[in-house]
Amino acid sequence: MTILTGKTVLLTGALGTLGRAQADTLARAGANLLLLDRPGAEDGEAFATEIAATHRVRSSYVGHDLNDLATTQARAEALAAGCGGIDILINNAALIINKPFEDFSLEEYEDQLRVNSAAAFALARAVAPAMKQKHYGKIVNFCSVTLNGRWDGYVPYVASKGAMLGLTKSLARELGPHGVRVNAVSPGAVVSDAERRVFADRLQEYNDWILENQCLKLRIEPVHVAELVLFLVSPASDLITGQNIPIDGGW
Repeated sequence: MTILTGKTVLLTGALGTLGRAQADTLARAGANLLLLDRPGAEDGEAFATEIAATHRVRSSYVGHDLNDLATTQARAEALAAGCGGIDILINNAALIINKPFEDFSLEEYEDQLRVNSAAAFALARAVAPAMKQKHYGKIVNFCSVTLNGRWDGYVPYVASKGAMLGLTKSLARELGPHGVRVNAVSPGAVVSDAERRVFADRLQEYNDWILENQCLKLRIEPVHVAELVLFLVSPASDLITGQNIPIDGGW
């Protein structure tokens, strides 16, 4: 499948469980990848090399801290200039912590808002000029099933995802006349390293609770989310914009 041949994708949070699945799926479709994740990641270069060799596309690791919004925009502008413009932006990166809201510090709250949503604004500012010039572009933002209000212990995370939803709707309106589509996906509880880390002391209890609440009694795997992202960045979704599409097994 080569529906993305010649397209350049900037994918944030590329070394996480969901990011790796998306990188593999998008590269299989022919996309060239800029894999952005935390600076100094030991396996960043190795993963980029593996993707390039497996799928015969261009793939490079970009070590960058999304917390610094000004340098985030500047870094993305430089990346766009270096490749003739970024065609697809996927704002997948996120910080997630689970604890009562009184236990969060103001700094923790601000960190999650910056990384989980404000960085998406900075990156959109960086890639939009080339997209508008080409009259083509796809932006996919990650929201969350937690916006349904049925999850405890995620106040900063849910607040950041609410901001991401608003960003998606408003960017779609402003960029639509320029041929740029902006959508969001809202994954449910995906089997991931983050899940195992956050719920390490009660993983089976958590798994049972998820399946009890979902209509479908199957756990969501990273590849399921990756396939939805692929649809949203492919020509098949060219008449879809401003939408938040859940992939949560039915809540």
